Amino acid sequence: MRNFLANAKVPASAKFLSACAAITFFAGTSAHADQPKDWETTFQAPATDMMRQIEWFGNYTMWFIVPITILVLLLLAYCIVRFRASANPVPSKTSHNTLIEVIWTVGPVVILLCLAIPSFQLLTAQYTPPEEAKLTVKATGNQWNWDYEYQTDNTLSFNSAILQDTDRAAAGKEDRKAYPRLLAVDNELVVPVNTMTRVLVTATDVIHSFAMPSFGIKIDAVPGRTNETWFKAEKEGLYYGQCSQLCGKDHAFMPIAIRVVSDAQFKTWLAAAKTDLPGANKTLMAEVDGQNKVAAAGN
Repeated sequence: MRNFLANAKVPASAKFLSACAAITFFAGTSAHADQPKDWETTFQAPATDMMRQIEWFGNYTMWFIVPITILVLLLLAYCIVRFRASANPVPSKTSHNTLIEVIWTVGPVVILLCLAIPSFQLLTAQYTPPEEAKLTVKATGNQWNWDYEYQTDNTLSFNSAILQDTDRAAAGKEDRKAYPRLLAVDNELVVPVNTMTRVLVTATDVIHSFAMPSFGIKIDAVPGRTNETWFKAEKEGLYYGQCSQLCGKDHAFMPIAIRVVSDAQFKTWLAAAKTDLPGANKTLMAEVDGQNKVAAAGN
């Protein structure tokens, strides 16, 4: 029986479907990441429940925006054609219509209520973490880089700045797809997956803004004030954001990079980073990149 199965001919279509299934499976197990893309018309893929809610609300509002826009365009076109001077040499003297007044008063009120209620619910959710934070990180904006401080038993602090092209080889970040120009940094903020993370945001000089699109967070960094936000990343990977407040001549060169890893990888990295940050980063990169290559190859 075993020899029969081994020698049996498998149809080409079956082999093709099996290969597709394998690719799909292993692609799903590889690390998730997101970054800005050319000609992007939608949000970045969500990596948190909060971003999924924001994405839902954006799609929900389109069901109101599109019909209203089309209706207004049709009404304008109708009025331009129907009431043009050549067709109406004597202008209408109508000054009041009760039905129209009621419609354009009640209609917008109903539409605004349909938009306001879910938007207030979303706003409340953004400022109401569902659980206590297990990790707290302080992010301080400078012109034009970020200081990160892990508020753990043994505090870890480091600076994160844009990665210069001349430093790519030394940092092991020559792959521009994973570490794109103007977004890659020398030291990423590393956090564990599925962990409620509190971010305390402030600045030392001018107003900056800490924004991570895939997480659905954006909060100003104001000198002399500490703002608070939170996220719970559900997918491992490397995510990119940017300072989103005009802060000087190098505002466009102030990226934010957050690497989400497993809890075990985070603990190992955190312990090593306290004494050797560059070495800890390279070890973590080698482990993560190795896992991605294995998953992509289907081994």
